[in-house]
Amino acid sequence: MARKFPLNRLRNFGIVAHVDAGKTTTSERVLFYTGMSHKIGEVHDGATVTDWMEQERERGITITAAAISCNWSKSEVVDRKDESQMYTFNIIDTPGHIDFTAEVKRSMRVLDGAVVVFDSVAGVEPQSETNWGYADEAGVPRICFINKMDRLGADFEKSYKSIQDRLSKKAVRIQLPWGAEENFFGVVDLIKMKAYVFEGEMGMVVKEVEIPAELQADAEKYRAELIERVVEHDDTLMEAFLEGNLPSDEDLKATLRKAVIANQIFPVMTGSALKNIGVQLVLDAVVDYLPAPTDLPPVRGINPKDDSEVFRSASDEEPFCALAFKLQTDPFVGQLTFFRVYSGVVKAGSYIFNASTGEKERLGRIVRLQADKRTEVEEVYAGEIAAGVGLKEVMTSHTLCDEDKPIILESIIFPEPVVAMRVEPKTKNDQEKMSTALKKLSDEDPTFKVTSDAETMETIIAGMGELHLEILVDRMKREFGVEANVGAPQVAYRETIQREAEAEYKYIKQSGGRGQYGHVKIKIRPIEARDPEEKLPKNVTREDHFEFINNIKGGVIPQEFIPAVMKGAKEAMARGFVAGYKMEDVAVELFDGSYHDVDSSEIAFKLAAIHAFKEAAARAGAVLLEPVMKVEIRTPEQFMGDINGNISSKRGQVESMGDLGDKKVITAKVPLSEMFGYTNTLRSMTQGRASMMMEFDHYDVVPPNVAIEIKKARGVKSDEADAE
Repeated sequence: MARKFPLNRLRNFGIVAHVDAGKTTTSERVLFYTGMSHKIGEVHDGATVTDWMEQERERGITITAAAISCNWSKSEVVDRKDESQMYTFNIIDTPGHIDFTAEVKRSMRVLDGAVVVFDSVAGVEPQSETNWGYADEAGVPRICFINKMDRLGADFEKSYKSIQDRLSKKAVRIQLPWGAEENFFGVVDLIKMKAYVFEGEMGMVVKEVEIPAELQADAEKYRAELIERVVEHDDTLMEAFLEGNLPSDEDLKATLRKAVIANQIFPVMTGSALKNIGVQLVLDAVVDYLPAPTDLPPVRGINPKDDSEVFRSASDEEPFCALAFKLQTDPFVGQLTFFRVYSGVVKAGSYIFNASTGEKERLGRIVRLQADKRTEVEEVYAGEIAAGVGLKEVMTSHTLCDEDKPIILESIIFPEPVVAMRVEPKTKNDQEKMSTALKKLSDEDPTFKVTSDAETMETIIAGMGELHLEILVDRMKREFGVEANVGAPQVAYRETIQREAEAEYKYIKQSGGRGQYGHVKIKIRPIEARDPEEKLPKNVTREDHFEFINNIKGGVIPQEFIPAVMKGAKEAMARGFVAGYKMEDVAVELFDGSYHDVDSSEIAFKLAAIHAFKEAAARAGAVLLEPVMKVEIRTPEQFMGDINGNISSKRGQVESMGDLGDKKVITAKVPLSEMFGYTNTLRSMTQGRASMMMEFDHYDVVPPNVAIEIKKARGVKSDEADAE
């Protein structure tokens, strides 16, 4: 079975936005206009295709990224069924709520482009900035769509300015709105210098008309600005422009496309998805400006055999290479593994090599996804996104490839959880089912962690926020039939050290026969964020938030005992020192010690390392760290004083105050421990008129008086934990 459309007519893109910017409504229009659905579902009716989970429909928010495949012919094409004019779209509709940010992060890793949706009243919002940052990290080209131009208070220019001020100066208008609020009629295209209105059922008919007289001056002014911005990216056009020659529309579009793919320009469009205005032109822009897999450089990876760099181009002729980016439990077929094929072809029923684990597995079936519906296919080609059935050992970020030409692609790095809570099964019958459910849910979601408290034997679940954990407990009940009791949310504290310290420990134990002997001298010091690409010396081992330096000279400790010392240091860090929380960002240097020919063993060196680390931590100024959240509050002016005072009482710091329409915007940094239940407090303070968004910002040292209370709650004596 051959590829239906050439690779250069494939577009993999995501639709991303802050919660409530109209992202899912836009996705529904895309499905309708591309012919994938024959009825537009609305979020407020709980009838959308991409929000298919029960929890999504009940709450009116997107929780999980939904993948859709569809075909599109540009709106100017007369014969919509002419396959020679069609493009294939693989679209991922991502969540906008900060608690489900991992879905955006992993989607950005495998997408070639993104349509970033903004609310024309609110402009850039907190999660817009987070998503934009993920796109910057992944180098994903973007188109901006200022949506909801029909809303009361819609302001295109203000939203456009917020994109330029808060996200990127590289944003440039390629459209203008024709009217606003209830008088929003259509859009003006600054490249073609034509206006467009949308008629017929659900705005299906895109009608080109002349620009209305009242917009002509603005259109000419902003087209001149657009031309200036575009010609900067082509020397020939720039030269001609300086001589007074304007570029043709074709040259303008071709140069704009190159600049967009190089992340030098972010085109800004506008419309109203709910009123069916402008969405088809966004799809045309996806074709015109976002890259096909062939427009991007080859994907880079590492050959696991010799650690050399290898590259794979987007071609069916290259060896097979794909990245698993998402797992999903399906009630009918079991686990689905979503993967993006970067090169080569893979067939259903074939064996594939998991380069991340070194294991081979059979890919039973391959399906294309339409949100929760599946279509079986026999094979998948380079550049495409699909899901596999039957892969039991594959996890998120694993590389699937040809065994003879192995490659490991760069992993997706997810943020650490910041909120934890206790969970226990209601009945004995639920106990076994709960562990299965938690395992499957944590496999699906890398920001959802499950641990067991060794002292209390309680199960602790941790995630990105209260809503995140609430949804997962609800899924456990609905999808796996597990009834569970949950405790109050807890903060995921961490520990670290503030200065360098050194310690020595001899572990000697004599019993009737052979004894135990392990002697180590170590130094520990804080480590800053390091460049993951940095080439490490052979004696340095680096892992997440930990570094081990082996500086043993002359064999004073035999090589076979060194891994045991590293294991002991890591175990001591996991147990913590101040209040029993995991310790992070510590470098441990083993520089001296001794051994006994008969009595030395791995366990003796491991225990010596644990004791030495504890002694060093006591001298290194070990402290507790707490997650600090970035909080943005939008409120009527009369409540600002109360809110600012309340933030100060919560150990928060107000960073800025600004205006947004008729509301004031307060941005603050506040410890997470002070923010549980804050939404209700805010509502009662402001008669329900203020709103709040919160996202993780950084970890910071806990003040001494608060640290004492945390230690008490953990049953740790303060004087003992603070011993110097």
